Amino acid sequence: MTLPEKRSPIDELRLRYEELAELAGSLAHEIKNPISVIHMNIDLLGEDLEELNAPETRRAMERVQIVREQCERMQGLLRDFMKYTKLRDIDLVSGSLNDQVEAVLRAYSAEASQRGIEIKRYLDGDLPYIALHSDSLQAALMNLVKNAMEATDRGGQILARTYVTKSGVAMDLIDTGRGVDNNTILHMFEPFYTTKEGGSGLGLPTARKTIEAHGGRIGVQSEVGQGTKFTLEFPALRRIVSGLNETEQDQPAT
Repeated sequence: MTLPEKRSPIDELRLRYEELAELAGSLAHEIKNPISVIHMNIDLLGEDLEELNAPETRRAMERVQIVREQCERMQGLLRDFMKYTKLRDIDLVSGSLNDQVEAVLRAYSAEASQRGIEIKRYLDGDLPYIALHSDSLQAALMNLVKNAMEATDRGGQILARTYVTKSGVAMDLIDTGRGVDNNTILHMFEPFYTTKEGGSGLGLPTARKTIEAHGGRIGVQSEVGQGTKFTLEFPALRRIVSGLNETEQDQPAT
């Protein structure tokens, strides 16, 4: 009789994490349905009260609005949480980090112009390709750019640059915004930690999980009143020799 292979403590921990993540995702999905029903019925109740058009319904309408807002907040939390729990295994293909960065910056160009924020880009044209999942990576980058926009006042700047490193490629996202203190830096990647009113506290944890699913890592430097710099690092699909790219390179998927 063959004995089952004994798992290492790390494998046991990973298995328990995956089981817990699956259970949490299923629970979030089950909670989502009754929240949707509550939201729908509170909307119908609000319509009924509006039709009465009586002065005494004003207070009831205010309470209906409070319930509606909290339902929307719960739905947003559940949506973000389900994204967080699903980020385990994603299919990666060869692609350009520059293309992903450029697509995200274009998406925010109109808002930046309205806010009076200048976006600068310094993208290395010789950047080697990385293994990526376009939708999830762009979502992570959009979260970082969105945070930078919200932290930067009119007249400020957001700078994105990509470059080659000894182990692969990297991207810096730098803003001249309000910055954060050391305590926030220590906790900003923890699920549900947030300094923003109404925030879910899952944006940055999900971004980090996405980047780690790409074999990368994310770091942050910030100073209150001076701005913030996020640095994302990814392994390249070809080796880097003494800081120079080799000639062989996988072509991106079309």
